[in-house]
Amino acid sequence: MITRAQAWRARTFSALRHPNYRRYWFSQLLSLTGSWMQATAQQYLVLELSGGSSSALGWVTAAQFMPSLLLSLFAGAVIDRVPRRRVLLLTQVTLLLTATALAVTTHLGVVTLPLVMVIAFLSGCANAFDMPARQSMVVDFVPRSDVPNAVALNSLSFNVSRTVGQALFGVIAALGVTLLAGGNAGDISRLALPFYLNVASFFVVLYVIATLPFPARDAGPRGSMAEDVREGLRYVRGTPAVRNVMLLVGALSLTTINFNVIIPYYARVVFDAREATFGALSAAFGIGAMAGALWQASRPNPLRNLRIGAVILTLSAVALAFTPGPALAFPVLAACGFGMLTLLVSANSSVQLTIPDALRGRVMSLYSFVLVGMGPPGALIASSLISRTGPLGPRLGLITLAALGAVAIAALWSRLPRTPAPTTPTTPTSEPRTPPAATDRG
Repeated sequence: MITRAQAWRARTFSALRHPNYRRYWFSQLLSLTGSWMQATAQQYLVLELSGGSSSALGWVTAAQFMPSLLLSLFAGAVIDRVPRRRVLLLTQVTLLLTATALAVTTHLGVVTLPLVMVIAFLSGCANAFDMPARQSMVVDFVPRSDVPNAVALNSLSFNVSRTVGQALFGVIAALGVTLLAGGNAGDISRLALPFYLNVASFFVVLYVIATLPFPARDAGPRGSMAEDVREGLRYVRGTPAVRNVMLLVGALSLTTINFNVIIPYYARVVFDAREATFGALSAAFGIGAMAGALWQASRPNPLRNLRIGAVILTLSAVALAFTPGPALAFPVLAACGFGMLTLLVSANSSVQLTIPDALRGRVMSLYSFVLVGMGPPGALIASSLISRTGPLGPRLGLITLAALGAVAIAALWSRLPRTPAPTTPTTPTSEPRTPPAATDRG
């Protein structure tokens, strides 16, 4: 039993044996915990400022993710040209400044819904560059054989931090009542403390990014920025193993994967819950996601679970629609999180193992486009459907979202990859290019 447990641990966390990846991974774990505290506090802040409007929550979510829809293609071309360290330092400093602005204005009680939308949009602009840059870093710190495990561990850190950050939100907000709101539970300034703690967490990740030894990349001669973008689009269009995975991720992001709208609305409006229950429901989703990431990290071929994750995600979303209260919603949301992460880790691994290094930034920016860029229209669709009037309105809305996702899964089922596709070499377009050498926050 002990030998089996040791073998599981070695297999599940194999990418952490690389020191540079290990430093990066732990710094991200801390920073993302702060980011999730802020994201949860921001969702609740919007509901407080708008009187519980799902429409307001949908519009703020759209403002935050709209830049990924608008800038992802351009961001990928920049990431393949500019040193990743420079990109990440700039994006992290921008996110630090927006978090500071949100903390101060909330603390002073001058925060407004339009201001939150502006801050969300600016944060989204930084994340449009930050997310594909971090995902592209996996191959900088681990060899190809450990890429699937590193992708799964990145998702694990994301969801451990989600679980911890969202669970801490209720405690931190309650502490904020004492420290910042003078004991007044109705004072909006109580929500500033999670924002301040997030500001502090950025300094760790900034130090790690500044001191990590990024490998040099020789990208060779470059054409125009527009040609770089077209080359990435041509590659995805001509590579079914990548194209079909992105179509599935995009379709589900547009429909079922909108829990940043679904969970707070169900907690605040459908279940009539306050901060502590809201944080616990979000944490239950995160625990399930964490379990999905751990399961994927321990699998020799995580791509086999692509379809399994999609099915679990859809069925558990339907089950949530029939859940009468928060007590039963905890295990159902855990199943939602498990299915979503099983799907997304398989999808990310499939793309990472197929694309050539010379196109990694552009292709991963397209992946971010379909995953995050579909967030704005997806949030608006989800908020519109679940805010229907009547006692069954939100439940019928969620069933509709799950049904649309099921249609996409059925349409792509037979065309999804089952094993990693061999890396496809790039075809020079206007000028020959030398792909960077393969080397060991994503």
